[in-house]
Amino acid sequence: MKVSITWLQKYFATPLPSVKKLAHELTFHAAEIEEAEGDLLDVKVLPDRAAYMLSHRGVAKELSAVLNIPLAADPLKEELTSFPETDQLSVSLDEEGKCARYIGARITGVTVGPSPEWLKDALESVGQRSINNVVDATNYVMLDIGQPLHAFDASKLTKREDRYAITVRASSEGESITTLTDEEYDLPEGTLLIADANADGLALGIAGVKGGIHAAVTEGTTDLIIEAASFDGAHVRKTAQTLKLFTDASSRFQNKPSPALAGYGIIQCIELIQNVAGGEIVGVTDVYPNPPEPETASVSLEKINGVLGSTFSIEDVRGAFDRLGFSYTEVEDRFIVLAPFERGDICIAEDLVEEVGRILGYDRIDSSELPLLDGIPSQERFRGIEAVRDFLVERGFSEISTPSFAAEGEIELANPLQSDRPYLRASLIPNLKDALVRAAGVAPRVLGPAPFVKLFEIGTVFTKQGETLLLSMGVVAVGGKPAQAAEALKENVAALEQDLLQISAAAHFTLDGQMMELNLGKLNLEKLGEEYAPVTVQQGTFKPYSLYPSALRDIAVWTPEGTQESEVACAIIAHAGEYLARIDLFDQFEKDGRTSYAFRLVFESNERTLADTDLDPVMECVTDSLNKKEGWEVR
Repeated sequence: MKVSITWLQKYFATPLPSVKKLAHELTFHAAEIEEAEGDLLDVKVLPDRAAYMLSHRGVAKELSAVLNIPLAADPLKEELTSFPETDQLSVSLDEEGKCARYIGARITGVTVGPSPEWLKDALESVGQRSINNVVDATNYVMLDIGQPLHAFDASKLTKREDRYAITVRASSEGESITTLTDEEYDLPEGTLLIADANADGLALGIAGVKGGIHAAVTEGTTDLIIEAASFDGAHVRKTAQTLKLFTDASSRFQNKPSPALAGYGIIQCIELIQNVAGGEIVGVTDVYPNPPEPETASVSLEKINGVLGSTFSIEDVRGAFDRLGFSYTEVEDRFIVLAPFERGDICIAEDLVEEVGRILGYDRIDSSELPLLDGIPSQERFRGIEAVRDFLVERGFSEISTPSFAAEGEIELANPLQSDRPYLRASLIPNLKDALVRAAGVAPRVLGPAPFVKLFEIGTVFTKQGETLLLSMGVVAVGGKPAQAAEALKENVAALEQDLLQISAAAHFTLDGQMMELNLGKLNLEKLGEEYAPVTVQQGTFKPYSLYPSALRDIAVWTPEGTQESEVACAIIAHAGEYLARIDLFDQFEKDGRTSYAFRLVFESNERTLADTDLDPVMECVTDSLNKKEGWEVR
């Protein structure tokens, strides 16, 4: 979203810092900045904050909290102006609840024409084109406080019994609409529309996306119906994507601004239209069937510091909530918070933790080392599985890992990732069968006895009884001969059961004996792990990776016959200095009674990028030390 610094300034009594300073503060506390130049900030508002930050007021409120500068005026904190109700406009909403609120205002006697210079300049400063004073007023309010609005030419609607009738309805099959830009769109059935109920539901606009050409405001317009509504965000997003019609309005509605915002939007729009186009307000129709109850979230000081790893005080947290404009009460060390209506993202304790952290600054949290583990976690079950895996690999089996989704099963997914795999697998065999066919197809053909392709998988299956860990094994003979493959599988399964698992005939064979499945969940894998691989874990200090690029040097040296690789490596390490991070042997050969070793040395620093001036003296020292050894010669 493009944000004008001049526009932001009207929210503050004191001058704002430079655009670079504003960009820096927003980046570290609220949102990403795409561009910061002159009078313009291009703010990349992320979805979690888009409901309130896709507006100049929203950005100003964030800056107020981050910079700890109070707003001189806040339109969302002012008392709502009361307008008379009117019986000249009726509104009916869709039955599916995709429109939470619809406000229609009747204004008569306006004069449509060019906008005043201040309004043109404001819109053009953020890349908007001025159209006329009425349309510009609706766009200005949307960019100012985030509420999309639309103006209809009332004279182009049908009036019955001295009343206009707006309905919010779903489109029918085969319906289309021509938008304000004179583009025709075929509408999918169920698309939410604004329509003229007195004209057999004639479509006036695509709800939350774009208005239609039928009731467009022109220079001849004198009477208006102004719309401020709250449409279902998910439906608006789906409509915009389906039609490939993305607008400023759809980008805001899809992020679900509060229905309460429509009340502030209609008031600000009416006042602005009267200022720039004249006119008289006849009245307002506000259909708001289910206003949401205010919700609170609570968090304790212990929770805040526990999650953040901070040492913030009660006063620090109070200051953060005050700067954000949150209402709260304190019960001992717990805050019960009522966020402003536009902050629908504040729902749970973790939301409040995040707000405290980002406003006070994550840079205020001291770094600390992670505590060492208190004891060693039990790894016996894991080592038991590793015992099975290693046993099979040693006998020529290759392990596969296949998806948990399947064409058939006992548990069906509500939202499958693949339409042809709507179930969780209840067996490993189908995937193993596919893998064997593919592997046999690409296996090399050789003379002599046909080679075997041997695969296995250890994975979880899902049934109505619960999750189970299974082992599947399969053998195929390249070029056919299934009997030989079955015999080979049978021998390997017998060896696994008798030599390692110490069980008898527990495997289930299938497909002519070429595949089998074994329930590992019924075995004592912990006992197997204890017997297989007892290990001792040594605790140490973690050494972080360097953020800077490494530097490479190669060195090769002739040594007397019988010299060990480790002896040469130790000699290099002894003189390679503190920046040496790794040494690898990459070449070795013998000639004329001597052995040549070639090593690659990796140097790195945690503080900077190393230069030749750092490494040339080191390599000279290593070379000199090697050449001084009897019978050694650096190549």
